[in-house]
Amino acid sequence: MRTESRKALSPVVASVILIAVAVALSIAVGAWTGALTFGYTSTEQLRISSMTFDMPGNTITLSVKNLGTSPVTIYEAWVNNVKQNSTNPTFPEAVIANSEMVLNITLSSLKNGNNYQVGLVSSRGNKFLYTAST
Repeated sequence: MRTESRKALSPVVASVILIAVAVALSIAVGAWTGALTFGYTSTEQLRISSMTFDMPGNTITLSVKNLGTSPVTIYEAWVNNVKQNSTNPTFPEAVIANSEMVLNITLSSLKNGNNYQVGLVSSRGNKFLYTAST
């Protein structure tokens, strides 16, 4: 019978290999979870900076700026809790991150001295409000 001398890996080498595998796996898991959370951390932040009134034309003009990190798609416009259909541009309308746009909302009538609250609703269901008087 012949016996061959077999040497196993030393405990130090085995420990180094295990640590290297653990570090590689933790980096892979960290990159994967980072990619997953990136899509969830985008924010919608729309600011209506001004609202002007064109009394003869029955039009409210809004200056809207997207301060968030993702585009905001304006899905609906409400004036004094009444959904509006006559707008320019028509909805849905996307506002790119860090950009501004002008929206015109045409009403059946505007009355001098009244308060008007405009609400813009995004496709995600977020509401952005602004109130001004004629």
